[in-house]
Amino acid sequence: MTSPLDAKLANTLGGRSAGAFERAFGHRTVGDLLSHYPRRYALRGELTALNTLPVDENVTIVAEVIEVKNRPMRQRRGSILEVKITDGKGVLTLTFFNQAWRDKELRPGVRGIFAGKVGDYRGALQLAHPDYELFDAEAAADPETARRWAEHPIPIYPATSTVASWQVQKAVGVVLDGLGALDDPVPEPIRADRKLLTFARALELIHRPESEADWSSARTTLRFQEAFVLQAALLQQRAQLRTRAATPRTPGLLAGQFDGALPFALTGDQRRVGEEIAADLAGNAPMNRLVQGEVGSGKTLVALRAMVTVADSGGQSALLAPTEVLAAQHLRSIVRSLGPDLAARLRPTLLTGQMPAAERRKAMLAVVSGAAHIVVGTHALLSENVSFFDLGLVVVDEQHRFGVEQREALRLKGNTPPHVLVLTATPIPRTVAMTVFGDLDVSTIAELPAGRSPIASHVVPLADRPGWLNRVWERTAEELEQGRQAFIVCPAIDRTTDEPADAPEADTDAPPAPSGNGGGAWTGMGTERANVTDVTAAVRAHPLLAARRVEPLHGRMPADEKDARMRDFAAGRIDILVATTVIEVGVDVPNASTMVVLDADRFGVSQLHQLRGRVGRGSVPGLALFVTAAERETLARERVEAVASTTDGFELAQKDLDLRQEGDVLGSVQSGGRSSLRLLRVAKDGELIADARALATPFVEADSELTGHPALLEAIGRRLDDGERDFLAKS
Repeated sequence: MTSPLDAKLANTLGGRSAGAFERAFGHRTVGDLLSHYPRRYALRGELTALNTLPVDENVTIVAEVIEVKNRPMRQRRGSILEVKITDGKGVLTLTFFNQAWRDKELRPGVRGIFAGKVGDYRGALQLAHPDYELFDAEAAADPETARRWAEHPIPIYPATSTVASWQVQKAVGVVLDGLGALDDPVPEPIRADRKLLTFARALELIHRPESEADWSSARTTLRFQEAFVLQAALLQQRAQLRTRAATPRTPGLLAGQFDGALPFALTGDQRRVGEEIAADLAGNAPMNRLVQGEVGSGKTLVALRAMVTVADSGGQSALLAPTEVLAAQHLRSIVRSLGPDLAARLRPTLLTGQMPAAERRKAMLAVVSGAAHIVVGTHALLSENVSFFDLGLVVVDEQHRFGVEQREALRLKGNTPPHVLVLTATPIPRTVAMTVFGDLDVSTIAELPAGRSPIASHVVPLADRPGWLNRVWERTAEELEQGRQAFIVCPAIDRTTDEPADAPEADTDAPPAPSGNGGGAWTGMGTERANVTDVTAAVRAHPLLAARRVEPLHGRMPADEKDARMRDFAAGRIDILVATTVIEVGVDVPNASTMVVLDADRFGVSQLHQLRGRVGRGSVPGLALFVTAAERETLARERVEAVASTTDGFELAQKDLDLRQEGDVLGSVQSGGRSSLRLLRVAKDGELIADARALATPFVEADSELTGHPALLEAIGRRLDDGERDFLAKS
């Protein structure tokens, strides 16, 4: 039986109104409209603060009319009606052209809801031709009626310039009046235990509450239902992945030889996670595991042990890296870790897009013939003409740098479903892991290997202390005097060019860069971005650094030149590397002690943490200097100060989540912007999400197809659009 929520909106509202809602919000069904929840509630007796309204944004406000004037236009025929409204503190002007008749209803003393785009006319805020709905003054005649009327919550909906909040409210009322019986996605025993409303009652009270308690209890019910449905979807996807057949891979002589030759003892976390991976590889279902860990915690070593295990059964492993610099670095590290004998037998092979044609053909032949048991590459691995002999393991390094489709394209190159191991050095808060990666098993390496040096982190606040920039260069020179090396990181290549798309992308919570550079070399205080070209020239000209070997590195350089530059830096032939974020992940130079990040506020929290992890990797202490011109008490400055306050990546990840928007957690956009969650917020609802997951688990384990719970199955299908379902299927 079809749910009333799946009915076409046009059948209830009519084609014209339904078309307006589809254009404004993408609503096509009754369920779409009813899940367009109010963003807040107003009371007729209260007013909205007008002195904080954002210019150029659509707003919906409650206010009182205090003055009405109608005057002729100066330059042409016609009149302007100016209506001033207030919250008791600020004043906003409503402007209507050639609509003098409105003064009959917009009279001083009336209150209502006003909606429009905030403009700034000669320093005063105004709404031009706003929509409005006035409150019924007659309803306030009787004192008791007036009290109930004033305390009755008014839902304020997300609106657009074409569909106002009260138009949404009226449409929702029409739909609710004709709504049939609804089945509950949350099983009755859970609803009773949690004292939740029925689904139908929750929808009624969130849209048409009579008191604050009504909408509060409705939100509690619907928030839990959202968590329960989402976790059931993730658990169902996880169960379905485990029904596929994979080739078991167990350790043999090669794995024993590799472990026996390790010159150090594994940390406790490395051993534990290695055992979890080994158990997955030995199973008949494909592994689908996320390994998260601090920079330098040994994730790549754990992954390499898994690759050797796969090679023991004749299988191949593919390591997908986000940049050519990192892919080349991984290959060198793998060869070094394997030693001459194992490297010769496993033949680690590099495959990137910028390799010379002859080298590329040779590499592809080694891959397709199975001679290369370990293949390291960039997006070139995804090419249709790249084939594997027996792909047994896919390792994705820095998973957040790749789209779902890219990971899926590599996975499909296996004759049977390969095991998948996803690595990230960006620690993920537990609630995000449950929500975004709920269909993966999550392993954590928090323990750092012995011998890692501490990193001192400092904010250099040029807005407060502009003279401190020279101290940055003095401090860098002092480190170089001790025989050490330094990174200087910039957000751009030159005054007009950002890092290209094949390099790690900037976090979308970072502020947008201006299009120009302000007309001069970077000083730290202008609107221009710090860029590799100008900063390299400035550092080479600085009296304290002029004698040093200073070289640039960025994503537009040819692959062989980038690789040569990194080799020279690693060998100590370069003192200062002025770079973009191409050095953000995987670069390992133990002698590099200093990381200077210019315009640090233009980077996200996770990027700053990653960049800091490039130093302190050897026996010398690390120094991170985050240079920013962001003003005190701004979000940009707060983000930089958060990173400087701790080197604990897991603590930082939670701070990052608290500071930023959550993003579209069920799609390809995973930071900033619109969230696909409706009422849930992973930053605040961690306990609720964990509770819902625990309660959903036995239902899915007992019936992965959910045939015994049709309402829950329908809710999953309704909740996830095609893109979100693809995301879960491919993750």
